[in-house]
Amino acid sequence: MRRVVQLVAGIALLGGCGEKVPTETVAQIQPQTVASRESGGNENDGSAALRRDLATLRRVTAPFHNFNKAVAAGWSTKITDCMTDPKAGGMGFHYGNTGLINATVSVDKPELLLYEPDEDGGLRLVAVEYIIPYSFHGRRETPPVLFGQQFKQNDTFQLWGLHAWVWKENPSGIFASWNPRVSCKYATAVSAMSH
Repeated sequence: MRRVVQLVAGIALLGGCGEKVPTETVAQIQPQTVASRESGGNENDGSAALRRDLATLRRVTAPFHNFNKAVAAGWSTKITDCMTDPKAGGMGFHYGNTGLINATVSVDKPELLLYEPDEDGGLRLVAVEYIIPYSFHGRRETPPVLFGQQFKQNDTFQLWGLHAWVWKENPSGIFASWNPRVSCKYATAVSAMSH
């Protein structure tokens, strides 16, 4: 919890430095193309670009199935403990690359990696999350967009966020916040191993 408080405080401090930078989004597609892809849209409706972007995301994050490689590459800050919601499902642990937390987002540089604990005390990569703190892109501004999806407001952490469940199927949708198939049932084993 101390690390979360430190990160949030650090984000707030960073937000107060320098002038406001416009949000850069990559691969903007109209929101309806995501829906048409999920219902079998054709190559000309933007779904080809979405598939390319998701393939890029999978390619750049594939090495991070090995948690130690993720830590060595900069995703070493534990942002949250294992997160679950009794009705919506889970998210897992969030690990961040604080050097990427700024006013921009890019398909190939997710700020957070999400890990689900397994029964052997290991961590399984399940998703990524892109975030932009309110200090860089205000809460009352138009939501940032990536993959044709509007980011969601997270007032608890004072940021905009967008999940992409590229490593574990999510029946709620690839860009849903929670995944009913993710569990924190084995979080204690992971916590015990990390101490």
